[in-house]
Amino acid sequence: MKSNHQKITARQILGNPEYQAISYGGYRRNSRDIQPTVLEVMEDMRLLHAMGIRVLRTYNTKLAHATTTLEAIRRLKNQNPDFEMYVMIGAWINCEGAFGGSPNHDAQDYPENKGEIERAIQMARDYPDIVKIIAVGNEAMVKWAASYFVQPDIILEWVNYLQEQKQQGELPADLWITSSDNFASWGGGDTIYHVPALEELIKAVDFVSLHTYPMHDTHYNPEFWGLERDELELSEKEKVKRAMLRSLQYAQKQYESTKAYVQSIDPSKDLHIGETGWASASNGFYGEAGSKATDEFKQALYYQYVRDWTNKAGISCFYFEAFDEIWKDAGNPGGSENHFGVFTLDGQAKCAIWNEVDEGIFDGLGRSGNEVRKTVEGDSTIMFQKVSLPETVF
Repeated sequence: MKSNHQKITARQILGNPEYQAISYGGYRRNSRDIQPTVLEVMEDMRLLHAMGIRVLRTYNTKLAHATTTLEAIRRLKNQNPDFEMYVMIGAWINCEGAFGGSPNHDAQDYPENKGEIERAIQMARDYPDIVKIIAVGNEAMVKWAASYFVQPDIILEWVNYLQEQKQQGELPADLWITSSDNFASWGGGDTIYHVPALEELIKAVDFVSLHTYPMHDTHYNPEFWGLERDELELSEKEKVKRAMLRSLQYAQKQYESTKAYVQSIDPSKDLHIGETGWASASNGFYGEAGSKATDEFKQALYYQYVRDWTNKAGISCFYFEAFDEIWKDAGNPGGSENHFGVFTLDGQAKCAIWNEVDEGIFDGLGRSGNEVRKTVEGDSTIMFQKVSLPETVF
């Protein structure tokens, strides 16, 4: 069945608050060796669609997950032509010798990268009504990705290749190409990234997809993470809200610094957020023994603040992320990487989307046989017992 939405383009989607975006991984086990099924992904798609999500982001093409997601969406569209969901396909990019003892960051793993790109091309051809964007690499240029990062000329090579495929009619002309990377990699931070290849990359992409994570910087760069002296008399909840508003402002500062650099190279280039998020738990740097940044209340505030900001500003935000994924730190169930979802692994709604549960939008839907219910049975008093305040006083 031909989709009624075949002609919707990335240009119409990005920056449009009617097309809410989210980062999606449907993995339900502690290893990606166990891939989600089409039926499982269809469950997830129904949940996300109910809460207004219309655009997803995936991360690689070698594993079955991306194709499974596209097939799940197609089946839902076949069942209901008004079902609308689009995808930014991610192609993972590695340097030569990635994840080994001696990665060569000046060269690439050409066979693997070529395979990632060619599979993304095939998906865009097979699902033109769903795939609207291809992202070359995920945090592939940022230098703290020490196991696999590449220089921007390698990302540029593949972006140019995809743009040529469009020009030759091998890909839809309105398919947009980007790379999704840390704000600093796009020139918004250290000038070490300001190299000619990055300038050419900025010109080559159809838009810039940047990442910003204030949560991580509550540990690594906590200049914003604390309370001002005149806030000490506020209620506990108001203190947390002030801290989280400063976290939002920190993300906005990174966005604006990146925008200033990008548009100094190409004034016409739009910027959207490929990732930002806040974990609801951590037994490491960000939890009770660390910066005290992670709990459901803070996650809910960040989600609300980011959505409000980006919707008003005409910025698409692929919020990270839809569901908890326990494979990311399989040996450490309490690790923050396992707890970025607005849904738990078994489909409970965290505080960030309690209002949606109250609205009844998930009635009749569920995950893994579980109906959608609020975490801690929606008891905000119990939830707030896990909330700690940052210790720094400015």
